[in-house]
Amino acid sequence: MSDVLNQLEVELHALWLRANTGDSAAYAQVLKRLGAHLRGFLKRRMHNSSSDVEDLVQEALLAIHQKRHTYQTDQPLTAWVHAIARYKWVDHWRGQGRRGLLHDDIDDWADHLWATNDHDAQDAHRDLHRLLSGLPDRQRLAIECTKLEGLSIGETAERTGQSEAAVKVNIHRGLKALAQQWSRST
Repeated sequence: MSDVLNQLEVELHALWLRANTGDSAAYAQVLKRLGAHLRGFLKRRMHNSSSDVEDLVQEALLAIHQKRHTYQTDQPLTAWVHAIARYKWVDHWRGQGRRGLLHDDIDDWADHLWATNDHDAQDAHRDLHRLLSGLPDRQRLAIECTKLEGLSIGETAERTGQSEAAVKVNIHRGLKALAQQWSRST
């Protein structure tokens, strides 16, 4: 560990221990210092916009706050924080990769996407609902709320009474089932 990182570890660890005893000023200070440290840590790993870095810093700080009870005080704080930030960074890139693979140029599909008359639109609407009706209710509702109505995961969770994690799982499973149905029918 470099001298700079070693000094940072000593200072942050002391602040963290004070914060865990209820010192709100120490907690605010440690989060502020961790945010600045993580900004540099993630900038070195990201080669795109600073808004992505800022989003990841916020996600990492939120995860640190939510998982603060899992920190073992005999271990280096910066190693624990870096592990959380790395997980957020990897999740970000996995999400970027998946989205990138799913995007085709809309011009290539224009002839297939647009209904030419009301009858075609009604047929498409009917076919979509027929496909969705074959899914379990939890999957169907999660897909309808997020993909058709444009609700967020949180809003969908509230509306359906599912946890956010369950909504994400149900969307994933439902879309996978729809893709399998589609591939069998074509």
